Amino acid sequence: MQRRFAIIGHRAPSSGKLNLNDLSGGSGRLDVLLRAVNSALFLSHGIRTDSHITLHLEGGPGPSRRIWFNGETLAGVRCDERSIAGQIKAILKRPAKPIGVFDQVTQGIFDTGGNLTTTLADWKREDVTLYVLDAEGEPIENIEKSERIGFILSDDRIFTDEEQKLMAHLPRISLGKKWLQGHSCITIVHHFLDKKD
Repeated sequence: MQRRFAIIGHRAPSSGKLNLNDLSGGSGRLDVLLRAVNSALFLSHGIRTDSHITLHLEGGPGPSRRIWFNGETLAGVRCDERSIAGQIKAILKRPAKPIGVFDQVTQGIFDTGGNLTTTLADWKREDVTLYVLDAEGEPIENIEKSERIGFILSDDRIFTDEEQKLMAHLPRISLGKKWLQGHSCITIVHHFLDKKD
């Protein structure tokens, strides 16, 4: 079962310089997204080839940007936040790519334009079963088994009203009554799906 994660970085920069020494402050809480990448892709001694994660960088300047990490082909990336941030820093120095153009920057890491609307459309075309992670949703045990399954989550902020409207038709899945950090949610989802595989 292929797992996909889409996380929205509401303040994460979509272009310009990135300060590797201030990932939690001046970099728009990019640290939250980096921990999500780590949880989505890395095992103790390897990479989850059945997992993908798309970072949505919404903080400007300029248009929104997506960075897609494809676990099937990813190579040359260490599992520490600073290393992953270094890859993103190099991408942000480049001109943003048009929507629909996936530019492979390094093996398994792609840069493209677009936002959550674009990702949802892409995943729908690719027959991905979609869920929104929400503490007030239905228990995760209620999800349907699917060849491709996708989960949408936010950074340290709640979804905006516009994002809520965009996802209003999607089922909500809860991992418990407490609001957990995104990377912890991803780990729990993996644990649940590993048991079903």
